[in-house]
Amino acid sequence: MIKPFSFTGAKKIVFGRGSFSTLPAYIRELGGRKPLVVMDGNLYACGCGEDVAKVLGDAGIGFVLFDKVRPEPELELAEEGTKVALAEKCDSVVGIGGGSALDCAKAVSVLAANKGKAADYLGLDKVPGPGLPKVMVPTTAGTGSEVTFTAVFVRKDLQKKEGMNSPYLYPEVALLDPMLTLSLPPEPTATTGLDALCHAVESYTSVNASPVSVMVSLQAIRLIAENLRVCVHNGLDVEAREAMLLGSLYAGLGLANAGVTAVHSLSYPLGGRFGIPHGLANTLMLLPVMEFNLPAALGKFSLIAEAMGESVAGLSVRDAAYLALEAVESLVEDCGIELGLEARGITEEDIPGLADAALTVVRPLENNPRRVTWEDAVELYKRAF
Repeated sequence: MIKPFSFTGAKKIVFGRGSFSTLPAYIRELGGRKPLVVMDGNLYACGCGEDVAKVLGDAGIGFVLFDKVRPEPELELAEEGTKVALAEKCDSVVGIGGGSALDCAKAVSVLAANKGKAADYLGLDKVPGPGLPKVMVPTTAGTGSEVTFTAVFVRKDLQKKEGMNSPYLYPEVALLDPMLTLSLPPEPTATTGLDALCHAVESYTSVNASPVSVMVSLQAIRLIAENLRVCVHNGLDVEAREAMLLGSLYAGLGLANAGVTAVHSLSYPLGGRFGIPHGLANTLMLLPVMEFNLPAALGKFSLIAEAMGESVAGLSVRDAAYLALEAVESLVEDCGIELGLEARGITEEDIPGLADAALTVVRPLENNPRRVTWEDAVELYKRAF
């Protein structure tokens, strides 16, 4: 029996080389005349700002720039962007960049249209109504934020990460142009790409996976495994970048519909307490959680191994499943990412506190195919050490 399911995401997804030039048409389609453009300041200064100004300027669309987004954004940044949007009477929001910029843009959208503070909206379904119309334009192949209903922020005062989770955060338009990812340097290409792999593996193995979500999640795994190495080491390969962005999109759709699992619950404290970037934090915890979950989902892990190019012919399901671990480990190594928590300044004395914090990130743990106790969380951090 197939259990009932639904499948949601951004209202419109536009994908293709050169599609960034169509941004003005989609802003107008949403009734926007004066958008707030939310970007990372470094991205704006590195040439993308000129592209934005030209595309919008040539179309006669004046915009207001908010370029104060930083990696691992703090919640206050959403409040700051909202003040600019309200003061300038912006009628729409465009997010351009990686996950931090897109998350901030989505949060500004709902804050500008609803009463309340950003902290009021943290959690599930706390946003009271629709936000300003929004278009999300990713410049990395990683977070999938352009098609999800989540915006994640650091609570510096609490040393933790929390997310806004609401259908009102789904963008009206997700505009994906592979050409915008060509200039991304090797290291962020690797960490954001491995973040997308985490989303794909977690959503594929989630207990809330549906027939549609497993289809897109498994295809995401295949595309990422086939193309991430090329993107890291030959970033100007347009075909690889295009396939990688498609894989990230599929992973984001899987995430939005099936949810993530224990990898995210364990990685959030690494970002909130130690400032480890989200994609890297997920990568550090992926293999330990995969190994932990493997006995509970042997069939799925064997298909992950096959999707990642491993030869499983003639193997038992169990032996094939273990090849998934080898495939992920090889991909991480080939992307130049060093594993290990100790190398990031974390000590064994920190582990109990990390486990305490991880168990407060409840929803991903509920999606996990195997129950995670406090003792399990401690052991998983030790395996990642």
